[in-house]
Amino acid sequence: MCGILGVFARTPVNQMLYDGLLLLQHRGQDAAGIVTSESKTFHMHKGPGMVRDVFRTRDMRSLPGEIGIAHCRYPTAGSASNAGEAQPFYVNSPFGIVLGHNGNLTNSEALKQEMFRQDLRHINTNSDSEVLLNVLAHELELAAKGTWLDVEKIFAAVANVHRRCRGAYAVVAMIAGYGLLAFRDPYGIRPLIFGRAETPQGPEYLAASESVALNAFGFEPVRDVAPGEAIFVDETGTLHTRQCAEKSVLAPCIFEYVYLARPDSVMDGVSVYEARLNMGRHLALKVQRTLPDAKIDMVVPVPDTSRPSAMEMAAVLGVSYREGFIRNRYIGRTFIMPGQAIRKKSVRQKLNVMAMEFKDKNVLIVDDSIVRGTTSREIVQMAREAGAKKVYFASAAPAVRYANVYGIDMPTRQELIAPGRTDEEIAREICADAVIYQDLEGLEQAVREVNPRLMQFETSCFSGRYVTGDVTDAYLKSVEQSRDASRENDGEDVDANQLDLNHA
Repeated sequence: MCGILGVFARTPVNQMLYDGLLLLQHRGQDAAGIVTSESKTFHMHKGPGMVRDVFRTRDMRSLPGEIGIAHCRYPTAGSASNAGEAQPFYVNSPFGIVLGHNGNLTNSEALKQEMFRQDLRHINTNSDSEVLLNVLAHELELAAKGTWLDVEKIFAAVANVHRRCRGAYAVVAMIAGYGLLAFRDPYGIRPLIFGRAETPQGPEYLAASESVALNAFGFEPVRDVAPGEAIFVDETGTLHTRQCAEKSVLAPCIFEYVYLARPDSVMDGVSVYEARLNMGRHLALKVQRTLPDAKIDMVVPVPDTSRPSAMEMAAVLGVSYREGFIRNRYIGRTFIMPGQAIRKKSVRQKLNVMAMEFKDKNVLIVDDSIVRGTTSREIVQMAREAGAKKVYFASAAPAVRYANVYGIDMPTRQELIAPGRTDEEIAREICADAVIYQDLEGLEQAVREVNPRLMQFETSCFSGRYVTGDVTDAYLKSVEQSRDASRENDGEDVDANQLDLNHA
């Protein structure tokens, strides 16, 4: 889960890229970067931290040019604390190329070996995004045959990227002296949309992870980039598009609609806000079926992503909707000395309970998901301390039982609360009177009701079905070992449910 932007404009793009990253900040808070282009010269600034912390006025002044890409990073592969893995990445051979990537390759280790042994390219970081960049650079070199590039050769290179790379990837890139390139994996797992704006100097184009980045700058959405498709805007401002994958099927990550995306975004023809309202309706019907005798006095969301679902649940159940938790939006960062473990911030630092809303009430708390359960347990305890008589806990998503390998850093299966437990056992673990999960069929229907053309979704963390067809038990075990080692080396103890408390 990262945020990417690519802009072709008729005026300097540095401010637009910066503002666009702020709109996509929820997709990645670990690092940020911007690269702009003046003819064949790239200008780059990137670093660890939030967008507002990475860029200063002097940095923005050093980013001239009318074409650019930007990236905000949420670490999924590689070390979370390595500032060298901030994107975009750059290579200078055979052409100057910069690339920003949202997603995760599932065959990056095999590709690294190919890069070293066959393509004679060296990978400097643990990031699969650098692997993807080098695959693209190598395929462009082969397509150019030592001379020059044209649109056909660029699309041929992307076709070979699809042939070699597995997993999820939405990409924005610039090729020095040629233009702006964007493409999406053959399953469309991670989102990518592009829009157009008319100016007196000619059309401008913007590609981004979410439609909010287009709306803010007056770009009219053209459409989502299709699975396996590439779009290329040359230096004259001419748009070229091509389906580059031999086979493609649209199977977007359903967790985007549950949690990752902003509610005001539209992705693959689906209003995220409307989908979340539908999730609330389906979940309310599940509550009525499973808890017919529960006398629920009110529905309370865990801010912020579960609000639409909670509001719709309250309406369907015919009970009050209340804001029982207030978020502190100004929690400072954790400062550590080298070798000191990163401490988990308490949920109580991030959420404050409105005691008057809970006293002597039977309350239904709604969250977008339950991952490890530690945050859920703390929230239930806060409600009980505030005087709640009964506390029911509902999840707008189904039980998370499997690892996600397509760009969401889920915990290992051993750390998840759901595997091997019934709903009743999970309720006891988080100290709730009952836990109600969304059914996967209900979740899919909630999204499909907004866009009936969506026939398939990437649902692996709920179902264990991996749409790319190349994820084996051995691969999952290697991912778990890598994540365990990374967290151990970084001194981290990160609860995936903390994502919910950081989401804007």
